[in-house]
Amino acid sequence: MTDEPDDVHYDHLYRDTERPPWEIGGPQPALAAVLDTGVRGPRVLDVGCGTGELALALARRGLDVTGVDISPVAIGQARARAAEAGLPVRFEVCDATAIPVPPAPYDSVFDSGLLHSLDRRGAAVRDYLALLPRLTAPGGAVFVLAVSPEAGQGWGLDADALRAAFPEPLWSHVTVERIDVLARVEGGDLRLAGNLLRATRSPAGP
Repeated sequence: MTDEPDDVHYDHLYRDTERPPWEIGGPQPALAAVLDTGVRGPRVLDVGCGTGELALALARRGLDVTGVDISPVAIGQARARAAEAGLPVRFEVCDATAIPVPPAPYDSVFDSGLLHSLDRRGAAVRDYLALLPRLTAPGGAVFVLAVSPEAGQGWGLDADALRAAFPEPLWSHVTVERIDVLARVEGGDLRLAGNLLRATRSPAGP
């Protein structure tokens, strides 16, 4: 963990490095595989959207997409990409623990590497997980991609931790699939052990 505020830390990575390792030129392969079949729409939220690679891929499928990220630098780059592509994605600077709940919740919510990066020593994880059910429409889908502790990076979320974060009665049809998470570093691509959670917001949940 860094001692810098998150927005400063991520601004530095997006502005002062060639690219963060999670910026791979498109959606994570495990998420790209579900975009054509598993997305419920039309309203979709991409939490921790970075420079917008996943959000733009969703918008190209005709979905109404909002992307949020704590880094103003990343959001600036995402907006530029959307304008260049002619795609009407809304990108907003926002802490994931304080995303405004819209009058009509989202039909699908994507978290591509956000949950596993939150500081587990504080309230961020608790606040984020408490907010997700309010952001997701009854019957809506949530997808969470996370690096696994098996990757050997000294952090990550295993299948049991992911399932525990999406308990009944708020969530149903919770599954966790072992996947590879792709990173791009000096010298080439790196594949890390990971997990992909899928969950449905229960209509009967509080």
